[in-house]
Amino acid sequence: MSKIGVIGGSGLYDLEGITKKEEISLDTPYGTPSDSYVLAQINGREVVFLPRHGKNHSISPSEINYRANIYGMKALGVDRIISVSACGSLKEELKPLDFVLPDQFVDRTNQARKYTFFDRGVVAHVGFAQPVCAELSKFVYDSACQEKVTIHSGGTYLNMEGPQFSTLAESMLYRRWGMDIIGMTNLAEARLAREAEICFVTLAAITDYDCWRESEEAVTVDVVMGNLRRNVDNSKRILKKVLSEMPKKDNCSCNEALKYSIVTDLNKVDPKDKQRLGVIIDKYKK
Repeated sequence: MSKIGVIGGSGLYDLEGITKKEEISLDTPYGTPSDSYVLAQINGREVVFLPRHGKNHSISPSEINYRANIYGMKALGVDRIISVSACGSLKEELKPLDFVLPDQFVDRTNQARKYTFFDRGVVAHVGFAQPVCAELSKFVYDSACQEKVTIHSGGTYLNMEGPQFSTLAESMLYRRWGMDIIGMTNLAEARLAREAEICFVTLAAITDYDCWRESEEAVTVDVVMGNLRRNVDNSKRILKKVLSEMPKKDNCSCNEALKYSIVTDLNKVDPKDKQRLGVIIDKYKK
């Protein structure tokens, strides 16, 4: 049976009606994931939780092993991922404590993270013009609206490097570019989920106005964490609705992202390289 993956803080595990089954520690060809995966069940659906920064929030955004995290989800049978994360707002109308479902990303990480499974002998070029699953995003949006949570559909997420927050000049520049929200984690997850043929959506919880808004104090950890804690309850409400009522089948093309994307002849690839890619390319091996 397919499973729904949730990446976010460990506090999201505590959903009413959810039954925890077990914790699984995985070692992947790409290293160790952020923490053990928590397998659970809600309304008959299998769910896999993973805290991206570790249970004690001990892993910096730049140090997260994104490849291992997504590979582990794939190995556990996850075919849809909801990535819950904090973000800053770059638009007046996107207020702290609102949620956003971005449908585009811009990279400002300077390639400091590993964004692909395909290296060392195997090349693939997946389409990424539409980086999130439209069907999954619509379902999450509708669920949030039914729960009367303020949520905005669409927008561009600028992925900065961190762990420092933006300078004022950077924040003003991103606003001139027309960016909507800013965060430090989700682009890598989106890219790797596409390569793994997993449907992906970001559920972004706005915690602050970054540092561009003159009437606001500069963003601080206290402000971010305080608003993030306030958003946890709404995050749980949305997740409970989504996880309980998610349709068992979808009609999107995310699960065929690699169909015409692998340009290397796998018959001529070193067996060790094919083994390393493992569950990512299993169905394309001849």
